[in-house]
Amino acid sequence: MAVMLKKPDSALIVLGHGSTVNPDSSAPTFLHADTIRREGIFREVECAFWKEEPSYRQALDMVDSAEVYIVPNFISEGYFTQKIIPRELGLEGAVTRARGRVLKYCEPVGNHAGMTELLLHRAREVAPGVRPEAASLVIVGHGTSLNENSGLAVKEQVGRIAGRKEYGEVRGMFMEEAPFVTDWQTQTTLPSVIVVPFFVSDGLHSYEDIPVLLGIEQEAGAAGSRAEVFRRNPYEVGGRRLYYSSAIGTDPLFASVIVDQVASFDADHPEASSAA
Repeated sequence: MAVMLKKPDSALIVLGHGSTVNPDSSAPTFLHADTIRREGIFREVECAFWKEEPSYRQALDMVDSAEVYIVPNFISEGYFTQKIIPRELGLEGAVTRARGRVLKYCEPVGNHAGMTELLLHRAREVAPGVRPEAASLVIVGHGTSLNENSGLAVKEQVGRIAGRKEYGEVRGMFMEEAPFVTDWQTQTTLPSVIVVPFFVSDGLHSYEDIPVLLGIEQEAGAAGSRAEVFRRNPYEVGGRRLYYSSAIGTDPLFASVIVDQVASFDADHPEASSAA
């Protein structure tokens, strides 16, 4: 990880969602935090989760630096980044000064401009030898009718990638809002279809739900092992070849994105100092 940033007197807290039923949910967040910790960029690096220990409410007690950067390891702005995290950590905005410390609340990782390159890197990796101009690239998000921002990150990435004119088609599809993943065969037309889940971890959605929605598994959990579903490429479905990638958040390059969000915060908030 090539990083110029040095924060020897600061702490970094990476916040994930976590899961009570799937231990793999938090694994990438811990892995990326370990990578950053080994680089020695920050004095302290810790993780906290909504659905696992340590919890969000424990997060600030885990570090004692006067300057604390908080990066949500979430794909999009939404209920968690706008409501839950600020409430649980007592944040008042981008900069919060409290109890002799300054808390700096960074943008979620999914907002980073580097997501475009990571998505393209993952698409090339999962379908080596496939000519992009003869392929449909599908970016899959969760989506929800409850928050209009939920699918925004996917839609923005689709626009950026389509603008580069590398792939014959670029589509955004969702699990819980239109256009639905189940309609991928009518929403795409090219011989090869590359599907990349725009999630921070390989949880039950990418292991079980999406494969069933795509029609590459008949029932949830059908693969002999969870990771096996990513090793069977390409799948033959409806006379076309479908390549299915693991979640974008499992890419080792994600650690650099987390650190870059800290650098972006400093660039956007030059007035924020470590003095409370």
